[in-house]
Amino acid sequence: MSEARPEFMEQAIALATENVASGRGGPFGAVIVKDGNVLATGVNHVTEWNDPTAHAEVVAIREACKQLGNFWLEGCDVYTSCEPCPMCLAALYWSHVRAIYYGNSAADAARIGFDDSFLYDEMRKPLDQRTIPIQNLLAEKAWESFAAWEASPFKVKY
Repeated sequence: MSEARPEFMEQAIALATENVASGRGGPFGAVIVKDGNVLATGVNHVTEWNDPTAHAEVVAIREACKQLGNFWLEGCDVYTSCEPCPMCLAALYWSHVRAIYYGNSAADAARIGFDDSFLYDEMRKPLDQRTIPIQNLLAEKAWESFAAWEASPFKVKY
């Protein structure tokens, strides 16, 4: 793990606090750093943009990828004001960041109404026991797109 830089966490926390004070969104901020420089920042825009995926980390990932012209964030460190939720954690893993530093814990977030524990619980359940029904449909037909990918000269591994 790279060496933590508290000034970047302070920036993430300041972004989160300012986002609340402005009335634009929830108390979450993220900063993505590469080679000791801020590459991108993000704050929670869920209610402002009517987008349930507009978490601070996802917003910052999208901006960082634009800045780099790449979908991988190798060598980047993420400073986020709160421990990432399952969606953000998955996005950070998919982006191949080097390290994640967080301020508030998931338990802290739960205490103020941002409780993600049900998501972790849902993912452990068998498909037929999940809250939202989930069903396999047209699996053989769906395989056609996977077969096309396997044969494609244009595929890019990620």
